[in-house]
This record gives sequence, structure tokens and C-alpha cells, in this order.
Amino acid sequence: MGLLNTNLLKSFFSFLLFAQLFTVQSFGQQSPGLSNNYQLIVGTYTNSGKSEGIYTYHFNSTTGVAELMGKINTAEPSFLTIEHTGRLVYAVNELGNNKGAISAFRYNKANGSLQLLNSVASGGDHPCYITTDSKSRYLFVANYTGGSFSATRIKDNGMPDTVSQFIQHTGKSITARQEKAHVHSTVLSPDEKYLLVQDLGMDQISVYAVNLSAMANPVAAKPVSVFNTIPGSGPRHLVFHPLKNIAYSVQELNGSVNVMRFDNGKLRLLQEITMLEIQEAVHPGSLKDDRTPGAADIHISPDGKFLYASNRGDFNEIVIYAIAANGRLTYTATQSTLGKAPRNFGIDPTGHFLLAGNHLSDEIVIFRRDLKTGRLTDTGNRIKVGAPVCIQFVAD
Repeated sequence: MGLLNTNLLKSFFSFLLFAQLFTVQSFGQQSPGLSNNYQLIVGTYTNSGKSEGIYTYHFNSTTGVAELMGKINTAEPSFLTIEHTGRLVYAVNELGNNKGAISAFRYNKANGSLQLLNSVASGGDHPCYITTDSKSRYLFVANYTGGSFSATRIKDNGMPDTVSQFIQHTGKSITARQEKAHVHSTVLSPDEKYLLVQDLGMDQISVYAVNLSAMANPVAAKPVSVFNTIPGSGPRHLVFHPLKNIAYSVQELNGSVNVMRFDNGKLRLLQEITMLEIQEAVHPGSLKDDRTPGAADIHISPDGKFLYASNRGDFNEIVIYAIAANGRLTYTATQSTLGKAPRNFGIDPTGHFLLAGNHLSDEIVIFRRDLKTGRLTDTGNRIKVGAPVCIQFVAD
């Protein structure tokens, strides 16, 4: 009887161990925090008359199909950022004559509807970029035409307060577009201790110290360092590698990408790669004197293995690079965006799809990403929307 009990106990514990292993294996097959369903929030230009404001979509990251959920009328909501819970959306209204604004919207994930909460002045002409920190304490806005940027505190109710801090850039560079300062983006470092400000007009990336706990004036009055890009290059957007202490910036005017080490508030150039020379190497004779670049957006795949940069102008393509262990780039492929002016694009959180927003052909083209090679394939799926400018993903 004792032997029987011992055998029964052994069998019972063996079953428990098997069940435990099966449970771990089953959960191990899933990607924590990722689902098949997301929502897209798309900012647009309304001055063409083909768009009415901000549009929301349901996106299936298995099929790559997007379905319209809702929209809200608002003027020139060009760039968007999402509050950390996904329940609030902040947009810049890209208006001139010092009428630029920041608008806050409550977002209902159940039906994709947006409700305007309030609008405040952005502090300058034509605000073109907005971002917030991981706890949504401040909004940082780049005013392109005004050549300035601002910090705006977010109140407890989610509404932006009046501008807390305003910093004006002064200077110019060598091309006609660079007759004055033109701040194009404001990007927080991963540790949120610094704000990197890309100034297309001055050919500079200024790094400012940031204190997000401050109730006012969270940005240091002067930059801790300034990185000078090649004269006439025009730094536009910047992205940090998700796993490495490296930043990548795209230069609009000369169509290049800078790879920079970032340590203690300072940028150090590791590599500069020209998108135009790559195009010439792949298609000899294609680079003509009258072809004009217009590099725009830059993103890295969620696994950190590939970098993508869009080029408008006479190119209308996305250049794909493999990222080496040291962060340097190697050309992989060039993909036409199958439309005009890819001002913005987005990679879904699963990494399976890249959505290219063709501003001048009024649609978003959905490509499938090869996770191993980084290459893109047209799915045939499209989102018809007037003048898309910004694509943001929100989990269902």
C-alpha cells in the first residue's frame, strides 16, 4: 500500500510538471504585449480640400487590412502624438501667421471617435512636429516657419496648458531654404534627460537638458551640445535605436542619413550614408542633375535590425538599410512607395507591415515586411485618405 501511494504521488507530480511545462511553452509562443489588432490614427493636411481632419482606422496586423472607424474635423492636423494610455491624442494645427495651435482630443477605442477637449497656441508659425514623454507630462512642439520650439505642460485632466516655455533659434545656412532657422522636430532621448532639436535652416542638431519634473521651464535655456551637419544638408527627423545608444537622423535637402553615437548629451558621427549615391549604384545613369531629393521620415523595425528612410522629391521611395552590431548601416534595397511624396510612414508594432503615407497621391500604401531580409512587398491594400501626413498606431 505504501509503494502504491508512492507511485501515485510520483505520477501526480509528473503530471504537474508536464502541465507546468506545457503552460510555459504555450505562453512562450506568443509575443507579450502584442496582438493582431491595432488602431491607426492619421493626421492630414486639409488645405487641399480632400481631407477634413484626423481619421481613425482598425488595423489587422495579420492581414494588413485597415477599416475606417471615425474622423473629426479640424484644420491642418499635420502631426500627432499619443498619450501613454492611448486615450488622448495631441495634434499640431499647422497654421501660419502665429495661429499655429496644439489640440487635445479624447479618444474612444471602442468606436474610434475623437472628442475635442481644448486648443492652445503653439507659440510659433506652422508647428510641424509634436511629441510627449512616457508619462505625458509635457508636449514638445517644433514650429517650422517660426524657427522655434516650445514646451507645454499637460494638466491632470489631459488638456495642454498655455505654453510653459518658448525657445527661439536664430541663424541660417547656405541654401535658399535655409534663409533662417527652421525647427523641424523635437525628439526626447530614451532616458528622457535630453531633447534633441533638429533645425533644417541652421544645419544643426541641438541637445538640450530636460527636467520633466519641473512645473515650468523643463528645458535648459541653452543646449548642452550642438552637432553640425554638412552645410546645406537640412536635418529633419531623428530616431533612436531601440537597443543601442545610437541616433539616426535624416537630412532632407541632400538626402542622407547620419549615424551618431549618443553619450552624455553629445552626438558623435559614426557614418554618413547618401541615399542618392545608393540609387545611382543600383541603377547606373539614374542620377540626373535635375533630380531633387526631399528626404522626409525615418524609422527602425521593432527588432532593431533594419532602418527605413523615405525620400520624396523626384524619387518617391523608401531606402532600406541593415543595421550592423556596431550600429552602422549597409544598403539593402530601395522600394518605390507607389505614389507621390512619402512624407511619413509607420511600421506596425508587430513589424509585419510598413504603411507609406503618400501625401500628394492621397493614399496610404500598405507593404508587408520580410522580417529576415527587411524587404517590402506590396499587399495591394490601400487606405484612401486626403493628404496623409502622420501615421500613429494604438493598441486595441
